Amino acid sequence: MSHFQAIVLAIIEGITEFLPVSSTGHMAIASALFKTASDPFTKLFEIVIQLGAILSVVVLYWKKFINFKSIDFYIKLLIAIIPALAFGAIFKKHIDQVLERPLFISSVIFGGGIVLLFVDNWFKESEIESEEKINYKKSFFIGCYQVLAILLPGLSRSAATIIGGMQQKLSRSAAAEFSFFLAVPTMFAATAKSIYDIWKEEPALLNTDGITVLLLGSIIAFVVALLAIRFFIQFLKVNGFKIFGWYRIILGLILFALIVTGKLSVNEVSH
Repeated sequence: MSHFQAIVLAIIEGITEFLPVSSTGHMAIASALFKTASDPFTKLFEIVIQLGAILSVVVLYWKKFINFKSIDFYIKLLIAIIPALAFGAIFKKHIDQVLERPLFISSVIFGGGIVLLFVDNWFKESEIESEEKINYKKSFFIGCYQVLAILLPGLSRSAATIIGGMQQKLSRSAAAEFSFFLAVPTMFAATAKSIYDIWKEEPALLNTDGITVLLLGSIIAFVVALLAIRFFIQFLKVNGFKIFGWYRIILGLILFALIVTGKLSVNEVSH
């Protein structure tokens, strides 16, 4: 992987990880276009730079994450992450198989876009404007929505949990923020497990040059994610989800067309 490719992939990760547009789909397309989708280091890189994105949430909301006087916040996240951890362990083989079916991913991206066109109208009434008013029951149900993103790669973890939050009467901005909070333990657990597996199987990937590229990508993903999160919250308050819906529809159609015409092969897009 060149430094240019690392920078581009890190920017894509930083932008898409917390937006409801599917980082999985974007990273798959970019890796395929770079002809690096089957490269073991690329797989490691895409996993590691998620840590940079995770750190951006912790930095932006540090008062939440470093407030040890109140454990209520941590309990909510623990409750919400349980469904994802359980289903992720059970359906790991299913997930790996689906990630080898790019036509399925493009269909999920397209279908998710259609949902986002209407989600603002479905959940017009909101009662909760901040995390403090979210109870344990609502936290669990939002966590259950996160399972959909595990079972349907390309759906977007962010989109699933935000929709789950709105279904539980959270405002758009409150649902988005709780989605960010929930991403920290979820992504940290998944990333740590993946890094451990790769390190155990191919420790040679973690050489000096490799570590340099990983650090570069993580820093870029961190900075870009900071900007993306700030933009997303402000944008949602005014505009809602429709533009993200249209974007996903267009992206799904482009990916489908590239695969059908042979511009991107199944092997190139698979992860």
